[in-house]
Amino acid sequence: MNNEFDFDSEDLGFEHFEPDFDEFEEVEDEDVFVRTAVLSKNNMIALLCVKTANEGGAICRVDPREAQPSVQVYDTPEKALEWFNKSLRTSHQNGWRIVYDGLPLQG
Repeated sequence: MNNEFDFDSEDLGFEHFEPDFDEFEEVEDEDVFVRTAVLSKNNMIALLCVKTANEGGAICRVDPREAQPSVQVYDTPEKALEWFNKSLRTSHQNGWRIVYDGLPLQG
């Protein structure tokens, strides 16, 4: 069967990829906070997500008007949550309707 999604590792450039997981600090699941907001406007759906740990955080925004998702990394979880809330508030002021705000959806 010829499947257009069957790739050889050589095709992807991963044939010599060996990550060094020792350089990453282990983070306990209970130390991680994740929140996802799904927004709707004019038949468009957007996502705004935040993920924090003890020493930092990141916000990911998926906007249908942009070609790629954007990610912003923060030094502290407090800053990530502050900017997540500001972005959510600004989106709401710009006419986006919040249709879901909570834990990441499963399934």
